[in-house]
Amino acid sequence: MKLPIIMLASLLFAIMAYAWVQGPEVFSPALKNSGSQLLRFAPIMVIAVLLSGFAEAVIPKQFIETWLSDASGWRGIFIAWIAGIVTPVAGVFGMPLAASLYKAGAGLAVIMTFLTSLATLSLVKMPIEVGFYGWRLTMVRFGVSLILPLIAGGLTQMFLASSQIK
Repeated sequence: MKLPIIMLASLLFAIMAYAWVQGPEVFSPALKNSGSQLLRFAPIMVIAVLLSGFAEAVIPKQFIETWLSDASGWRGIFIAWIAGIVTPVAGVFGMPLAASLYKAGAGLAVIMTFLTSLATLSLVKMPIEVGFYGWRLTMVRFGVSLILPLIAGGLTQMFLASSQIK
């Protein structure tokens, strides 16, 4: 986790320095916009991380072993596929949840399916897409993407079976 923080902080400082060099007419609005975005999104991120931590604690270990482990096979992949589609707040909650489930024993193929489904099929994003693209393009994109999480999970499962990586 340290490397991503260092990389993001370096990028931030580089962009801030560039904005500073451009003068107060660039730096001041950038600082104001950043502060307002921080105030708007920080509570969501804090709640999402806390929610995923509690989800990890309350989801029974037996459920994860039976339904979401590597041993669950296609059953776990299908559960993850559906879960990615219906997860609220999409990636904000989904990514910490995936990390928590993985730490609790969910299989790599299940996690891969969930994350791919979350990224490509999340119903939460659909109204936004309709606003940008319209119904036709949104439905075509959604329909074409339906199989992608299953392919990702299946390929992960095949790769793990052939390579014995755990």
